[in-house]
Amino acid sequence: MHTPHTESPPRPPEHRPVALSTGVLALCSALLLTLVGVEWRPLLELDADIARTTHRWAVEERGLTQTSRILTDWVWDPWTMRVLCGVAAALLAWRYAASWSALWLVLTVAVATVVQQGLKAALDRARPVWPDPVDSAHYAAFPSGHAMTATVVCGLLLWLLHRHGAGRVLWRTALAVAVLSVTGVGLTRVWLGVHWPTDVLGGWLLGALLVTAAVTVHRRRCPARR
Repeated sequence: MHTPHTESPPRPPEHRPVALSTGVLALCSALLLTLVGVEWRPLLELDADIARTTHRWAVEERGLTQTSRILTDWVWDPWTMRVLCGVAAALLAWRYAASWSALWLVLTVAVATVVQQGLKAALDRARPVWPDPVDSAHYAAFPSGHAMTATVVCGLLLWLLHRHGAGRVLWRTALAVAVLSVTGVGLTRVWLGVHWPTDVLGGWLLGALLVTAAVTVHRRRCPARR
């Protein structure tokens, strides 16, 4: 007996931008990883030029440097972001009875930590070294854990706010805070001389890639009601 062929249903239109973004981010992340891994000289020279300039400014502008240390060590520290994620997960589970979303949020941030530490160990890229450092950091350089964690946490929380129908004022405020945090933490890491610019760029790209991948998983598991 011949079984008629049934085509799979077309992908919902709202899924297509996410799929496209995931593909573009994956391509850009892979390209940057390759260039850093093979130590492509033009990229290293650009990194060094920017790092030398910003370090000179950091040494001269002590007040701004101290502010940057406070922001990066306390306000935008990865553990601060993880605590924020935990609070959001508890709110999802207890107030909105969204246990799966809470677990999804926590697991995604955990995966981001594993990915960044795995890449650091695999690439083992050295951090900048200065005769007059203004700050210090441990482990390998690429990707920036601060930049990647902030991107993942802020990106996921913004998407959850949008999905749960946040009001215009709350949404715009959250968006402004997220953009300031993700951009600011990346700039402070370069300013303080503990990361090359491409470490931060890698953290942003990989963080955004993980967010789009996680959103895809969530949408398939819990489609939005129409």
